[in-house]
Amino acid sequence: MEIRILPLTERKNKPSLSEESKLSFGRIFTNRMFMAEWKTDRGWFDARIVPYAPFVLDPACMVFHYAQEIFEGLKAYRWSDGTIALFRPEMNARRFNRSAERMCMPDVPEELFIKAIEELLRLEKEWVPSAPGTSLYIRPTMIAVEPALGVKPSDHYYFYIILCPVGPYYPAGFNPVKIMVEDKYVRAVPGGTGDVKTGGNYAASLKGALEAKKKGFEQVLWLDGVQHRFVEEVGAMNMFFAYEDLVVTAPLTGSILGGITRDSVMKLSDSLGFKVEERQIDICELIADIRSGDVTEAFGSGTAAVITPVGHISYRDELYRIGDGDVGAFTRDLYNTLTGIQYGRCEDKFGWIRKIA
Repeated sequence: MEIRILPLTERKNKPSLSEESKLSFGRIFTNRMFMAEWKTDRGWFDARIVPYAPFVLDPACMVFHYAQEIFEGLKAYRWSDGTIALFRPEMNARRFNRSAERMCMPDVPEELFIKAIEELLRLEKEWVPSAPGTSLYIRPTMIAVEPALGVKPSDHYYFYIILCPVGPYYPAGFNPVKIMVEDKYVRAVPGGTGDVKTGGNYAASLKGALEAKKKGFEQVLWLDGVQHRFVEEVGAMNMFFAYEDLVVTAPLTGSILGGITRDSVMKLSDSLGFKVEERQIDICELIADIRSGDVTEAFGSGTAAVITPVGHISYRDELYRIGDGDVGAFTRDLYNTLTGIQYGRCEDKFGWIRKIA
């Protein structure tokens, strides 16, 4: 599919080099965005890159009433030699389509998904920041825009991509966080939509996250929605626990998002001397292992932060320290290796990097 490029009528001022390290997440957007449409009787059509602008949508659009919406998140990185690189974008394309299938939405051809990102980046490459730890966040999204009331899949969709420059996730340094186990509210259950990137999953997590913040915790560790017993994921991150040379993570049983960083951690662990085990993690057993010192490190993985070290876990109003409460050696090695690959400082042995010509 050809992508039309519409001219810009005016240009925004991009952040200066001195401002890049102070950028907040998701507040400033680039000059352009990508758009394409799908209709039942036409398939995909009118792929175009246009000036960034608001949509005009009918109040009856089905996205507002029945939550047919999916999205992805990935980043573009500027290397020291000026190269612009993507990290495993084909994985985002495939996950996007798994989400689309579950939400009864049309597939976006992988070629179109990646081509749209690359064309948009070529036009907006000056917006990829260069300060240490910064990147350009990429948000592909699909929404149902048929103006109709009635519970059914929409006949009309917008697929669009927006870009925003973001600062370092850890402006104060790579420090461990405190998380709280949530055993009252439920984020997702097997058979639901917990394993796809749809907005409703994140809306369901807000109540628990707000209550955790009121108590001084950065994130919520969710338990399974049936027995409130097994560890699942942390906010927007998958969770890992290290036992000497073994790292354990919850299996993808239908209520946990299959993270691309999660998959990367699992593939990298062997080269760093750790075996990976996917198994159900009973919260009571986990707390006992933390208290005994068998759990030596804990961390979350996700696109935004890459790796987030966890120093303390609170369960039923009791706080437990993991290891010495600091960043573990394995956690730090993972973070340095993954970010090193993303920014071109480490060899890419897995073929994960896609350079933008």
